[in-house]
Amino acid sequence: MSQLQDHPLRYQMINELHARPFPVLTVPCRAAYLAIKPVSNAVARDRELDRAHLISLLDRYGAKHPQPGATHYFGDIGKFRLKWESHTEFVTYTIFEDGLVDTPFDPRDFEVFPADWLAVAPGVTTTSALIRVEAEADDAVIEAKVDNWFVSESLAVSQVLDDSAVIAGDFRLDVAGHMRFAIFVTPEAGARRVGRVVQRVCEIETYKTMSMLGLTRVRALGPQIGAIDARLTELMGDMTGNVSQPADTLEALLKVSSELEKTLALSSFRFGATGAYEALVNQRTSILREERFHGRQTIAEFMMRRFDPAMRTVKATEARLKTLAERAMRAGDLLRTRVDVERSAQNQALLESMDRRADAQLKLQRTVEGFSVAAISYYAVNLLGYLAYPFAEGLGLGKGMTLAILTPIVLALVFVMVRRMRNRID
Repeated sequence: MSQLQDHPLRYQMINELHARPFPVLTVPCRAAYLAIKPVSNAVARDRELDRAHLISLLDRYGAKHPQPGATHYFGDIGKFRLKWESHTEFVTYTIFEDGLVDTPFDPRDFEVFPADWLAVAPGVTTTSALIRVEAEADDAVIEAKVDNWFVSESLAVSQVLDDSAVIAGDFRLDVAGHMRFAIFVTPEAGARRVGRVVQRVCEIETYKTMSMLGLTRVRALGPQIGAIDARLTELMGDMTGNVSQPADTLEALLKVSSELEKTLALSSFRFGATGAYEALVNQRTSILREERFHGRQTIAEFMMRRFDPAMRTVKATEARLKTLAERAMRAGDLLRTRVDVERSAQNQALLESMDRRADAQLKLQRTVEGFSVAAISYYAVNLLGYLAYPFAEGLGLGKGMTLAILTPIVLALVFVMVRRMRNRID
């Protein structure tokens, strides 16, 4: 029996589920994380430039190249291990190195990315982070270290994954321009679990940053939305009175509506992407299964206090834009209805005027009919008179008597003929 043919995308769809494996990390270790995004139109960027930039870095270390069209790469570059991923709007580079250095979060860890290589990157830095992974189970030691390394005001510390690790970070840039996170793992935590924790921390930081792009977009739109709202309110206020030029008001409303639709169209992707990134941040945070560490705020609490209000602002602005667009559309419909009613009234008045003119023309026509009957009869009597004179002399009738006899007969015939013609036309 012949085997069924596979769907042409079957293997591609299955392999996609395994395309981004978690790193396997031994403790202690450290990581340098970098996310790069084009300033604008990142979705439509040339992804071959991203791969060419990756290959340029690999060639510096004599490392093997990724497969053509790859969206993920993991391999050794010198004494480091590199994890590269291509996403919808950005690419990420994560460098892993075994062991620790005496200086926590040493910015020299980023020297694995050469300065001249960074200068020709097809984009700009969206976020970067230094991650330190230590084997530590003593809570007092952990508290002393995080208090020394991070800013207490925004510090978030939590136990994760059934107390197998403690994550700490203040979500602030250090003097070198990097975020810093510390992960303290217990001896029971396996290498794969450590890799998952590091990956989740990188994802939370990246998706948080990408979500905040929506807030910057909203802030840039604020003055424009306020001006549009004021114009729309003014136009709707004018509609409540007697609009002297409704066509001009309607044109102004259409301009406002067009501007709102254009703004929505230009912002729809960013609003949608912000919602998607927000959901990923919340999902990645919940997967960590956080528990409070000695009364410290958790990552989820930090997000609730700082991140969630920003996301609500984005959603509120999106809703406001849609509401303004709906208001402008309703106002335009109402004004169009008002214009149509006024035009109908004008048309009605015009029809009534036309009816009056038609009645006047009919009366004039009937008046003219009387004159036309007389004129036609006059010429008809004269013509018939010339024809009847020879016969009238034989009968002993004079010219005057002949015309007198013909006149009433011709008048009656002409009157009947004209009346029939008018009835036929009517």
